Amino acid sequence: MNDGAGTTEVLAGLVERVTFHSTESGFCVLRVKARGHRDLVTTVGHAAMISAGEWVTASGSWINDRNHGLQFKAHFLKTHAPSTLDGIEKYLGSGMIRGIGPVYAKRLVKMFGKDVFDIIEAEPERLREVEGIGPKRADKITSGWADQKVIREIMVFLHQHGVGTARAVRIFKTYGTDAVQIMSENPYRLAKDIRGIGFRTADLIAEKLGIEKTAMIRVRAGISFALTEAMGDGHCGLPRADLIGLAGKLLEVPAPLIENALAEELAEETVTADCVGDADCIFLTGLYLAERGIAEQLKRICAGSLPWPDIDADKALPWIEQKTGLSLAESQAEAVRLALKSKVMVVTGGPGVGKTTIVNSILRILAAKHVKLLLCAPTGRAAKRMTEATGMEAKTIHRLLEFDPKAFGFKRDLENPLECDLLVVDESSMVDVSLMQSLMKAVPSHAALLIVGDIDQLPSVGPGQVLADIIGSGAVPVVRLTEVFRQAAQSKIITTAHAINAGRLPDLTPPEGDTDFYFVPAADPEQAVPRIVELVSKRIPRKFGFDPIKDVQVLCPMNRGGVGARSLNIELQAALNPAGEKKVERFGWTFAPGDKVMQIENDYDKDVYNGDIGMIEDVDLDEGEVAVSFDDRTVTFVFGELDTLVPAYAATIHKSQGSEYPAVVIPVMTQHYAMLQRNLIYTGVTRGKKLVVLVGQKKAVAIAVKNVSGRRRWSKLDEWLRPVEAPQSHQNPLPT
Repeated sequence: MNDGAGTTEVLAGLVERVTFHSTESGFCVLRVKARGHRDLVTTVGHAAMISAGEWVTASGSWINDRNHGLQFKAHFLKTHAPSTLDGIEKYLGSGMIRGIGPVYAKRLVKMFGKDVFDIIEAEPERLREVEGIGPKRADKITSGWADQKVIREIMVFLHQHGVGTARAVRIFKTYGTDAVQIMSENPYRLAKDIRGIGFRTADLIAEKLGIEKTAMIRVRAGISFALTEAMGDGHCGLPRADLIGLAGKLLEVPAPLIENALAEELAEETVTADCVGDADCIFLTGLYLAERGIAEQLKRICAGSLPWPDIDADKALPWIEQKTGLSLAESQAEAVRLALKSKVMVVTGGPGVGKTTIVNSILRILAAKHVKLLLCAPTGRAAKRMTEATGMEAKTIHRLLEFDPKAFGFKRDLENPLECDLLVVDESSMVDVSLMQSLMKAVPSHAALLIVGDIDQLPSVGPGQVLADIIGSGAVPVVRLTEVFRQAAQSKIITTAHAINAGRLPDLTPPEGDTDFYFVPAADPEQAVPRIVELVSKRIPRKFGFDPIKDVQVLCPMNRGGVGARSLNIELQAALNPAGEKKVERFGWTFAPGDKVMQIENDYDKDVYNGDIGMIEDVDLDEGEVAVSFDDRTVTFVFGELDTLVPAYAATIHKSQGSEYPAVVIPVMTQHYAMLQRNLIYTGVTRGKKLVVLVGQKKAVAIAVKNVSGRRRWSKLDEWLRPVEAPQSHQNPLPT
């Protein structure tokens, strides 16, 4: 961008359209009908909230942007409630207030003219004079307006303290009308209490409020911040020296101050000190207790006797083979034998090694003995696959534990355990420390536990490495399956996945005849992007008959960059589902009917979870709502809630864990260098059921396959679990 050193000018005018607005940073691109200008002026700047119809005053300079032409770059933007009829109508119709869309905005302005704001505020009963506004809609409008007003006051406060961000809505929802007081007393509470506001934002407010860099309140908050940053990388704690170094870097204060703050945090038990091996570590107390809790609960479950009478495996195995018509390989038969006599057991292995066959055999033998079974998995997608594979109902862990959004906790726990004799947990590599602790608490002491997962996949997005730690501890019997069965070995997806896992470069030569795995070369992002778009929109549907939106999923190593999920989403959306009249632009994305979207955080009220994929059925501009279908169930989002949805034509491999798609396209470029790891590519390839296409450079694939650096996660669960004396059953580990 050419930042022409133009002189500072003032621009004033009416916002015709908000082209882009990021709630994270407040960055916005506006089309402004400015005084003294014939054409609309593109204005870029930062505003907390901005809506069509508002009047803006901006000071800044003109720049000639290489891609976008002449624009006004505002260093400061001030918004005012609109005063012209046209502006008021635009403003009311922009979807900011629930219950008012373009149609009602027109009717309201026609009826009340410029007094409309005063009427909503002072005489809301008069809204009923407008055709179509009944008591329900009138209430919606008045409460929407009141929210906006308080939010605007909070915004002014935030603005004065240097924060331009529509996170104000969240602040308001959390603290209500006490928001300003709470923020003034201890702005660092925001980082603790409000999702989406980190330490950095709180720190900005604190600075504006005159809180010193070296204030103890800041340094103490910074310790949790440093540990939370580490948690983002999967760690439950950090070695003390690493923590002090990281906190020093993040806070820019001397180490002795951090030592003092750490002593206070330890005294208040916000953080806990303990050793991992020889390393002196500091943990966030919640995570420390969760890991210790998992170990205690697993030991409690292991201690009980088996909930079913002795089963003669020599009779049960031929019976199950006859029932299913499948003959079990030696390794599978061994696994079933072990499971029939184990209180807790782990089954791990990659695709095509027969995990499902083993689980099905165990379930059917036990069902015949009237054993009460429960099945669960961490995501809706994984639970659905488990149901299809076993013919028995599987639930998400959250549903199984009966999550109560009001109490923000689970109804099933130690006092109110699950009713089962055997609990099977699938896709367990995805389960993080906190969720595993909640699940283990709810398993009754008499029940048995079967943990199934693929240890070579990416570890959980949340902190810890539960499956790896349970296996590594040697505390419970583990069946590691490595043999790929004949039928599965005919799939090039499966043989490729196993080659990657073994550290061998898969066969990337063009195949003879049709197969289910392809490599399409692309030298750079400029070549890769159009190739990916063409593959998804034309080549794959034409050759394989897949629906380009529903069946084909692009999975990227990362979000950012030219071949990242973000920019590919924009390209694919334009190619596959260009928006018509019915659309809403929010949070930097366009949402229109027919779009494929992904939920990016758990919403227990709506019963949709991080990673769930849905299709937009309708965008209702009047009501300010978007209807999204998730697995044949329609969920409604108000425009202001769309920050939890993103287009999902492309997603990151991390977000795809636990899901399978008919066809998967994965860009693998050296630009992704930081993310090129064996378990990442392996996880991506194993998401494809019928077709996998890698697009990019052979060199990048080779880098990924060689790189096993999947960094060590600092966790203590394996130590908590490790038996003092190895139990009898471990002295002859099972052959795998």
